[in-house]
Amino acid sequence: MTQNIKIANCSGFYGDNLSIARKMVEGGPIDVLTGDYLAELTMTILYNQKLKRGEDFGYVGTFLKQFKEVAKLCEDKKIKIVSNAGGLNPASMAKEVEKIIKELNLNLKVAYIEGDDLMPRLEELSSAGELLKNIDKKNDLFSYEKKPLTANAYLGAWGIKEALDEGADVVICPRVTDAAVVIGPAAWKFNWARNDFDKLAGALAAGHIIECGAQATGGNYAFFKEVPSFKDIGYPIAEINEDGSFVVTKHPGTGGLVSVGTVTAQLLYEIGSPAYANPDVISHFDTLKIEQESEDRVYVSGCRGSSPPKNHKVCINLAGGFRNGTELLITGLDIEEKANLISETIFESVGGKDQFDKVDIQLHRTDKENPETNEQAQAFLRIDVMSKDSDLVGRLFSAKIIELALANFPGWTGRSGVVPNGPYIEYWPALVDSKHIKEKIFVDGKVLEILPTSQLDFEEVYYQKEPTEVKKITEKPDKEIFFGEIFGTRSGDKGGCANLGVWSKNIDTYGFLYDFLTVKKLKELLPDLEPFEIDRFDLPNILSLNFYIHGILQDGVSSSTRMDGQAKSLGEYLRAKKISIPKTILG
Repeated sequence: MTQNIKIANCSGFYGDNLSIARKMVEGGPIDVLTGDYLAELTMTILYNQKLKRGEDFGYVGTFLKQFKEVAKLCEDKKIKIVSNAGGLNPASMAKEVEKIIKELNLNLKVAYIEGDDLMPRLEELSSAGELLKNIDKKNDLFSYEKKPLTANAYLGAWGIKEALDEGADVVICPRVTDAAVVIGPAAWKFNWARNDFDKLAGALAAGHIIECGAQATGGNYAFFKEVPSFKDIGYPIAEINEDGSFVVTKHPGTGGLVSVGTVTAQLLYEIGSPAYANPDVISHFDTLKIEQESEDRVYVSGCRGSSPPKNHKVCINLAGGFRNGTELLITGLDIEEKANLISETIFESVGGKDQFDKVDIQLHRTDKENPETNEQAQAFLRIDVMSKDSDLVGRLFSAKIIELALANFPGWTGRSGVVPNGPYIEYWPALVDSKHIKEKIFVDGKVLEILPTSQLDFEEVYYQKEPTEVKKITEKPDKEIFFGEIFGTRSGDKGGCANLGVWSKNIDTYGFLYDFLTVKKLKELLPDLEPFEIDRFDLPNILSLNFYIHGILQDGVSSSTRMDGQAKSLGEYLRAKKISIPKTILG
């Protein structure tokens, strides 16, 4: 038994590079191969797959191709495989995995987990007084007019540990938390207790950092010029120690970068409060320490943990309705007048705006004065419409726009395929009392039941972080720079909300950032954020701030009418702004 457990991630989303699984298994020693495939939107993709292909589907089929490539190697090297590719149908995926094992004449034991699917139990939950209120909007699911399509609780790590304890070589998970596929193997390796909260908190941080694949190893990194090469980028490995501390690294000889910056960026990705909640533990990201141990090796330690919440988060997707729209290029002079003309004409021709559930009109002024190219003269107008009536936003709506092509503003140019059309999904995040969670593990002909930690008789522990002093910068600003010259950012979607993490490279620039970038200042720099409620969270331990922007993505990625429906570019938008700083902090 080695003194740590090496857990490698080969997938950050459904659609990630399929060759990575084999590269992780062949590229160097690892103990566990994990893959994360399930974004909120992926659950509806799998739901549609079941509708089209039958009840035996609803899992991430591409995982089977990856598994077939690495199964023999994993058996030879005694590498465990833990994946959430089971999606909406882990039992069917487990059967397909067993077929591959038999075909390859291997001796691998498969386990699968169920208990996340709450769809068959919605009436039971309602009768028990569970309202499944929208976390962001506070309204009650059972009083809402739209129909749920999927409802999956985020399960924790203890079912995975139990499966591994029973000798499973492959564990197929449904909707578990992204970090659970890392916490479970670590708890199995070291036989952690349910209330080893500091150790579990460290493993949760490790899982959160490696869950999105190459984003921890230089991918999408703000200071991308620091990355030596993006060719054959290495995917992340967490080497977790018995005390919950860990090293983030990658296989030698691969592209990318593992640095304090890349790890900090990923730690900030898609979080709200630094008290990061999970069914197994609350991990306090504002307590840990990040240090560069050596080239492409970053050591993370000191993460404190608290008792888990008494609720499980639930990802519910609703049949939102139907959408359609158009994007038109508007060129030259009188941009706003042309945009108003075509907008008014379109809605007059279809019978007015009031008949739609939602109309969103955005004019993006990408045009420049005295342009030097045709493209520099162009702005674009985007129109989105939504309705429960598919006919209202169907072919007739598109046809009415096309009819105007020779009969409206000068220079008419349309862009097809840019605006989504067809059914859309409304994302509904909710909480359910953990007493209703009934997790089951199917392994070796046995069915094992796992209770959530919050339902066990442990003493409540909540770690109170001690205040941290931040260095004050007293010098007056005397130099104008771009924000992104000295500050890194990473942003992403949290359902209908978004987060924007910002970090500094040293204590002096953080002292300036801490006082400078208030919520008010953020809205001044990015005025289109003015309508939204924003929370600021401080993480001075890693020289960072995190902003949580409520409602910016409306009802989630599928229904958002923003150009960037996942808020991935929000951080780079901030980095493009000019600010004034004291020259002295530049060193």
